[in-house]
Amino acid sequence: MKQNITLSLDTRLLREAKLLAAQRHTSVSGLLAEELETIVSRESDYDRCRRAALALMQEGLPLGGSRPVRDELHDR
Repeated sequence: MKQNITLSLDTRLLREAKLLAAQRHTSVSGLLAEELETIVSRESDYDRCRRAALALMQEGLPLGGSRPVRDELHDR
């Protein structure tokens, strides 16, 4: 389902947006919708990757070996 919105833009910006949209064979509305879709997708991808990275940091990486004993580290 699509819904219309009202947007206020500076006259100069609107003129340039119309030129850009015409160059891309679309409307200003189509141009903005495409850009918003890209922004939302990028943000959701970032959030998903961030959550995965934080979970991995909580788990830790299996690097092999064993945890050293403190006294063994300070033996001289």
